[in-house]
Amino acid sequence: MSVSFKYWDDCADPEDLEAMWNHPDVRTEWEDAGETKGLRVHLLRDPDGQPYLTQTEMRAVAEIVTRRQFDSQVDPEMICAIAELESDRQPLAARYDKKNNLITIGLIQLDPKVAEWIVRVRTEEFVVRAYRGGSARKANHKSTLPLWKGYLLVKERFQSRKHFDGPLHIEVPTSPTSPASPSKGDDLYWDIRVSSEDMELMWNHLDVFKEWTKSKEIRGNVRFSCDREKRPYLSRVELRAIAEIIVSKYFSTRGINPAVLCALADIVSNRFIDGNESSTGLMGIDYSTAFWLYTEMRYRAYRVDYVGDLTNPFASMYFGAAYLAWLSEYEGRGRSLQFIFEAYVYGPKSVHLEETCPKWLKFEQILTRYERTISRQGSCNII
Repeated sequence: MSVSFKYWDDCADPEDLEAMWNHPDVRTEWEDAGETKGLRVHLLRDPDGQPYLTQTEMRAVAEIVTRRQFDSQVDPEMICAIAELESDRQPLAARYDKKNNLITIGLIQLDPKVAEWIVRVRTEEFVVRAYRGGSARKANHKSTLPLWKGYLLVKERFQSRKHFDGPLHIEVPTSPTSPASPSKGDDLYWDIRVSSEDMELMWNHLDVFKEWTKSKEIRGNVRFSCDREKRPYLSRVELRAIAEIIVSKYFSTRGINPAVLCALADIVSNRFIDGNESSTGLMGIDYSTAFWLYTEMRYRAYRVDYVGDLTNPFASMYFGAAYLAWLSEYEGRGRSLQFIFEAYVYGPKSVHLEETCPKWLKFEQILTRYERTISRQGSCNII
């Protein structure tokens, strides 16, 4: 019979559960989720039904174990980052190493033989690179260098989460930049920034096909429109197509209106793909919010390894729609479109519906324009 954890009580001793309840961040997270001390605590599950730990839970486990067993000599953030890389924080994650005929399981995916020497090793880089390599000999091998770089990125995220409580916090951490940004000029082409699958969907959109054909674009080499400063932006036809594709593929049951996404993009970025001085990407979703949606809310159709990933208009639209969906049920109740708009632009804690909001009035005007065009496509959603 396969192991299946539904509750923390299935995989943690009473002493460990008590320590988790005594961790202030965990207590707050659990109580906010409706958990009650003395009753069994639910493990969260991803869309595939696999249990996983939130970053708050993972950090608490690492802090408790290192304080209790290692006199805090081991960096808890290192443990958290390794768990993110090795298992995606899934306690039942398993991996088979065909070369060594070895099966590893659990958050850390630790081979007992590795555990024997890992406590004797030296630098943090040595530990991390040798950890995946399986021996000290691999610590300096070129094959483990990508792991070390990925580890540093993930560890930075865990450290930033100490000061970041979801997308509501104003002071967001500095996001990493992509090591493989397109060369100057290359980023002015759709095919550089967008996957081949998404490009195919764009070509299959009738209005986009007409527009691109009229401007003599060819498959594999489609140019973005640019302003005088060579800043790429989307036409309204292109913007509407992306919104319709994202909603149709990923949010068809959430009642999200593509016209609302289009109007938001017009407001926050003026349809510039890289965003503007105060926001990132087409939908103005900052890196920390996108990363929170990806890791904690499990919106994973697009990856956000680097801030540059948000300059992919499809990725930005996807996380913009995800944030919109989250705001529509903020604090467990349905919200008006005006609340959702102002919360999206200013943050949920800064919404004052009793006051006149100039941007809201502009948004209503732009929304009407997009609703007229999208309604001809047969879309009739709520948000």
